Amino acid sequence: MVLMPAASAQPASVSDWRDYIALMKPRVMALAIFTSLVGFVLAPGAPHPVLALAALLLIAAGAGAAGALNMWFEAELDAKMRRTAARPLAAGRLPPAAALELGLALACGSVYCLGVMIGWAAAGWLAFTIFFYAVVYTMWLKPRTAQNIVLGGLAGALPPVIGWAAAGGGWDWLPALLCLHIFLWTPPHFWALALLHREDYAAAGVPMLPVVRGTAATQRQIALYSLAAAAVGVLPFGLGMMGALGGAAAALGGAVLLWLAWRLWRSGEDFARPARHMFVGSIL
Repeated sequence: MVLMPAASAQPASVSDWRDYIALMKPRVMALAIFTSLVGFVLAPGAPHPVLALAALLLIAAGAGAAGALNMWFEAELDAKMRRTAARPLAAGRLPPAAALELGLALACGSVYCLGVMIGWAAAGWLAFTIFFYAVVYTMWLKPRTAQNIVLGGLAGALPPVIGWAAAGGGWDWLPALLCLHIFLWTPPHFWALALLHREDYAAAGVPMLPVVRGTAATQRQIALYSLAAAAVGVLPFGLGMMGALGGAAAALGGAVLLWLAWRLWRSGEDFARPARHMFVGSIL
């Protein structure tokens, strides 16, 4: 299969350095840094602080690579949606080739440097994550199935595993549970946003769950996934993998997530405010 760069639907305009930062989706990158840091800190062993910082920066670069490749492929789609029409490629401030070149350079550079400096186990997980987000989710799942964010959420759930591997940790249930927790958290987080922009997704032809199944089904799925995420969040404490403080924090976070999901479920068609609270609250 030959992939052709998507062309922007807007006339070109002047770009600056902030557009290159935007290509890397810095808010998504920040979440990947934070969750990989959690895996890094919890792993046995204590790598040199300089190597620890290098590992986090390289994981951030890998996340930025996935974001840039996503924007390259979805330039035409972004131009059709009000939420994304101001992005650098959709608005015509950068050519699609800029995003492709940046994404490939960051992907190859971050994986190679992480392998040489830290270890090839962590580099392998990073390479898989970039590939899964940029190819499996962006190019295959998102245009084809309403379960795109469920299956594609694996890419966003893997940073704790990468951080754990970067710290020298071998196979263990704790990073697997952290990964599962984020995997289950992703659908309610993103479906809340999809509810707010369902007209955009419908107009662009993206089969997001609110478009395909409607509001009530989406609210129900958000509640079910939130319940599962809250349960998995406290499982490490129940299995003796974290202390009382961690268990209390996980229980509190799960309770807030369930409360937000319950408010959204009960809101019916008057979902705008609870959906916005769910999206922002789930980040916190």
